[in-house]
Amino acid sequence: MTLDEAADLVRQSLWITLLIAAPMLIVGLVVGLVVSIVQALTQIQEQTLTFIPKIVSMIIAAGLLMPWIGLRLVEYTQIMFATGGSP
Repeated sequence: MTLDEAADLVRQSLWITLLIAAPMLIVGLVVGLVVSIVQALTQIQEQTLTFIPKIVSMIIAAGLLMPWIGLRLVEYTQIMFATGGSP
């Protein structure tokens, strides 16, 4: 394996990681923004009020997206074993 192949393998691995993590991070961001707006409107400044809804929503999103995540990982793994390197 050359340096270019190794760099391409790392790039592809980072890309699939970003692709898999992005939906859950976006859900956490949206829920955090909504909770922050509600906190600003009601002037309730409780730290657990932002933490718990974000964690719960991200866990629910992970559970709902698990088939999609699994499919992406299986496809990536099949390509890696079929080509013996980067896709």
